[in-house]
Amino acid sequence: MESVISELEGTLLKDPHVFSYFMLIAFEASGLIRFALLLSLWPVIRLLEALGRENDGFKLTIFVATAGVPLSEIEAVARAVLPKFYLDDINMEAWRVFSSCDKRVVVTKMPRIMLERFVKEHLRADDVIGTELSTNRFGLVTGFVKDDFGSIAKSVAVLFGDEEEPCLGLGRPNSGCGPLFLPLCKEQCHPPFAANKKHDHHIIRPLPVIFHDGRLVKRPTPSTALLILLWIPLGVLLAVIRITVGLMLPMWATRHVAPLLGGRVVVKGNPPPRPSGSTSGVLFVCTHRTLMDPVVLSTVLRRRIPAVTYSISRLSEILSPIPTVRLTRIRDVDAQKIKRQLEKGDLVVCPEGTTCREPFLLRFSALFAELTDQIVPVAMNYRVGFFHATTARGWKGMDPIFFFMNPRPIYEVTFLNQLPAEATCSSGKSPHDVANYVQRILAATLGFECTNFTRKDKYRVLAGNDGIVSSQTSSELVDTLKKLVGSFMLH
Repeated sequence: MESVISELEGTLLKDPHVFSYFMLIAFEASGLIRFALLLSLWPVIRLLEALGRENDGFKLTIFVATAGVPLSEIEAVARAVLPKFYLDDINMEAWRVFSSCDKRVVVTKMPRIMLERFVKEHLRADDVIGTELSTNRFGLVTGFVKDDFGSIAKSVAVLFGDEEEPCLGLGRPNSGCGPLFLPLCKEQCHPPFAANKKHDHHIIRPLPVIFHDGRLVKRPTPSTALLILLWIPLGVLLAVIRITVGLMLPMWATRHVAPLLGGRVVVKGNPPPRPSGSTSGVLFVCTHRTLMDPVVLSTVLRRRIPAVTYSISRLSEILSPIPTVRLTRIRDVDAQKIKRQLEKGDLVVCPEGTTCREPFLLRFSALFAELTDQIVPVAMNYRVGFFHATTARGWKGMDPIFFFMNPRPIYEVTFLNQLPAEATCSSGKSPHDVANYVQRILAATLGFECTNFTRKDKYRVLAGNDGIVSSQTSSELVDTLKKLVGSFMLH
């Protein structure tokens, strides 16, 4: 059995500097003050590295980013936020070599808790060797590591025990973790990695990140973090102005004023004409990217169209310029509510039941297909520069504010043709067939992938609950993660 040990930073990850990942820990697990404090110490950390005291600089980074933070909070950020940024920085040439071996081990100077889930679930590694954070009896991180970085070589030796030495070592020979474990390997391979046909038949793509949380769009490198900090005061002011103007203006005027405030709405396809003489309204079935989906749709159609909601915050309801219909998740009750609303006019529904940031569509609830045959699919997507407008772990009431804090938020609205009668339940099709068909055509329009994952799956991965209650057994979380891995092992 071939075995490989690979360094993470500078090898499996293209960037040898991991400071930005600690900036993410500081921002998501603690807040803006710690984020700014860690950034202010960046020159000191770089100076220590320049003086050959890299380990001291690294220890300072760990201390400032984690001291006093609950260990459970760091684990939550590592589960919900970091994997997306790790995956975006993967060195695919190194991954080809790494994935070609049977036994795979990752070595890093970073705290193991920050990357263990990503490395095992997405890179399919067998073991992770890293530093361990010290905690006090209250579960708070002290900011110190339990062992010195030199113990990594000892951990590698213990892991392999009396077995033969590792077949292959991937890493930088003169920096990072390379000198600590490369001498223990039969063969060494250093970056950059050339393409090798020997490994092509082994390659399986890393498991993609479907569920992602956190507010920051870009990995906060020092320059990006500084730009974010400088923008936040202006962004808050801009968000207040945009929201105020949006609430005061009539719906038909909002789309024309948006470009003056930096926003933009791109419309593709032909919006359906305003209904006349119909006994039932049109049901607009949308992909769910942010809470702004129904609002943007209403501005495009120039009329206030009610939207069904599940669990948005009261603040979002207050700020909403369109009517909202709160559902109960009791199927019969919700069906009656939707029917009554359709009798009054048009309605917007997002059958995924929750937002998804990545290019995937979650499973569509089939309820909408049972209630009407006048179905117009609408593909919604958005682009932002600094802040995400969705959250699973944070306060949802801030979602619209974070959306409008972006310098140039862009929404794309693509209208598809109304479903023909033969594609609806009136022709004898089952509601699930209709829902799956709508999901497929919307995914094809956006270039997304369809999945069978649900709202509960999302919240179990990102928040450790089902989105309704605040607790969940660890076995349920493991089952969800296994479901994720199993699905994409088939691709």
